[in-house]
Amino acid sequence: MKAKWNSLIKLTRTKLILALTAVLWLETLMVYYVDFRLGIEGPLQFIISMFNPLGFVLLILSLANFFVRKKSFTISLMVLFALETLLLVANVVYYREFSDFISINTMLSAQKFNGAMGKSIVTLISPHDAIYLLNLILIIGLPFFVKNNLVSTPIRLVSKVALTCLSAFLIILNLTISEMNRPQLLGRTFDQTYIVKYLGLNFYMAYNTASKVNEDAEKNKVTTIDIDSPLQEAAQVYAKPNKKYYGIARKKNVIIIHLESFQQFLINMKVNDQEVTPFLNSLYSDKNTVSFSNFFHEVGQGKTSDAENMLESGLFGLPTGSLFNKLGPTNTFQSAPAILKQKEGYTSAVFHGNVGSFYTRTKTYKSLGYNYFFDQGYFKQTEDSNVGFGLKDKLMLKESVKYLEKLQQPFYVKYITVTNHYPFDLPDEDNDGFVKPETSDNVINNYFLTAHYLDASLREFFDYLKESGLYDRSIVILYGDHYGISDDKNETLAPLLDKDPNEWDNFDNIQLQRVPFMIHMKGIAGRVDNEYGGEIDVLPTLLHLLGVNTKNYIQLGTDLLSKQHDGNVIFRNNGMINKKYTVTKKSDGSYNIYDNKTGELLDIDPTSDLYKKIAKKYEQERHLLDISDTINQKNLLRFYTPIGFKPVDPTDYDYENQVEQLDKINNTLGNSSTSMYSQNNNKSTVSMYKTDAPESTD
Repeated sequence: MKAKWNSLIKLTRTKLILALTAVLWLETLMVYYVDFRLGIEGPLQFIISMFNPLGFVLLILSLANFFVRKKSFTISLMVLFALETLLLVANVVYYREFSDFISINTMLSAQKFNGAMGKSIVTLISPHDAIYLLNLILIIGLPFFVKNNLVSTPIRLVSKVALTCLSAFLIILNLTISEMNRPQLLGRTFDQTYIVKYLGLNFYMAYNTASKVNEDAEKNKVTTIDIDSPLQEAAQVYAKPNKKYYGIARKKNVIIIHLESFQQFLINMKVNDQEVTPFLNSLYSDKNTVSFSNFFHEVGQGKTSDAENMLESGLFGLPTGSLFNKLGPTNTFQSAPAILKQKEGYTSAVFHGNVGSFYTRTKTYKSLGYNYFFDQGYFKQTEDSNVGFGLKDKLMLKESVKYLEKLQQPFYVKYITVTNHYPFDLPDEDNDGFVKPETSDNVINNYFLTAHYLDASLREFFDYLKESGLYDRSIVILYGDHYGISDDKNETLAPLLDKDPNEWDNFDNIQLQRVPFMIHMKGIAGRVDNEYGGEIDVLPTLLHLLGVNTKNYIQLGTDLLSKQHDGNVIFRNNGMINKKYTVTKKSDGSYNIYDNKTGELLDIDPTSDLYKKIAKKYEQERHLLDISDTINQKNLLRFYTPIGFKPVDPTDYDYENQVEQLDKINNTLGNSSTSMYSQNNNKSTVSMYKTDAPESTD
């Protein structure tokens, strides 16, 4: 009987590897659905997430097969299994603290990592973590089990290769299906959560490591002299501030409102005899608003994060992917939050209804010097509170007040709205009666509805600003980050814009890259300005309004209010526009040149002076993108520090327990506190905020 039992439990190397793979696979699935908030949607994402751990785990454990001797095989398998377990457990603990995954940078900075976690590691342990004790038992018991139960016959080379090839096939299959479901998954990399959800923890670590190696290789090629050329180029770009506007907002609170996916054509537009955005329409033409009718987004694949990067740093995004994700956590920046803190004593914060890991904001905001970041975890979550990419705007804006009122003034805050984000879904109960258009594309129809909802959210927020007294002490910047309706839908959109879809062309596509840009402040002497500009111009414009000269900073835009402003706007996705012409470059190196007044494609002789002049200007403007890429990809700002500026140390910032941080500062300062809460005799202003959001509770 004993001999029969022994024969039953005799294992081959392959069976043992598959058994341990199964253990890690099941534990990873438990982590996915119990500990990580991956946001898995739909049956295909569910299936992908179920099987994505298999290929990489099998590949790693199968490496033990290539050790011929039983002892070497056993030790290597123990080590590989232990490392996989350690990686899994470390990510679980780290995620509970930071809502993010461990990167290679974190692992290489173990001392800082331990300091960040501190004594909180013990508090992050959950009862179900006891299941990992099974792995410890397996690791300890593996040598004894192998000694008595593993067959001694060495595995053939062909079998070793076959197992490795099988694991590689599973990885490639997973990657292929994931790319089909989420195109440009690795190209854009807007959220590492997506990489884990689609490709698994091991793939994320491998990809993150490869990116780190490539990034370091680029940065290690450079020396301090490499900053000289960009520094000279930036000096040539600089435009002197307009004396009329310079410093008129000094020491004012700055409130930046990021209008998600909001295009300029929505302003003053009517659908079914209803204004789509009645409040923004009134703001656009208000006597206290300087609005720009020819302002364009200049984002690439980084989209929202590209817009933020231009706003904060005065540099463009990357040719591919998101700068926030690829370089944000490690690069040196000369950013608005840091400049204003050091020059004018500003406190900075971001309010966002999505998770902090998206676009690696939790890490990148620290590199930018933001004091606080209130992401989705700082707002109440109910069954009906979220839509699309996060908390509904009305709820986020209202709830933000309990944090906003405790910030020391002057403050620099940014609100990132999300409700007007693709796919533009909004429940019926959030509709105030607005009747959508009825095109053949429901995405377009819903776009107008969510834009209308965003507009109503902003009206409520402005009412609060006035009621609380913040309105008189603040300058508000509103801008659209990028398109909402993609080019492939523009022909369906055309009739709503009084355009003939049959005559729609690339000229029309470029015109739709207009987004709103408004500067609203009491007493600013408002107007609608027809000057051409883009998102790269926002930072110097804002800093000059606040009385901070940008001459010594490396910024590639120019003050929109300056008499020396450069009215040429360059696009990441090919093209340039100015007051007279819209220009695109063809694959053969020649140019399409459109007349902006007529929209006609001009037939200009390539040998003519006009053609050469336009082509030269196009290449000059496009060179700015190259300069920006060089600065960002080689992290050149580490070699240049303007006089009076101190580079940001990301480890100085902690986005955990921020409420306690705010309360401690207010209590410590006492009568010296400048927060709105303190100035209101330590009474909250939250009750001043009125909303008709059905989910809101006082």
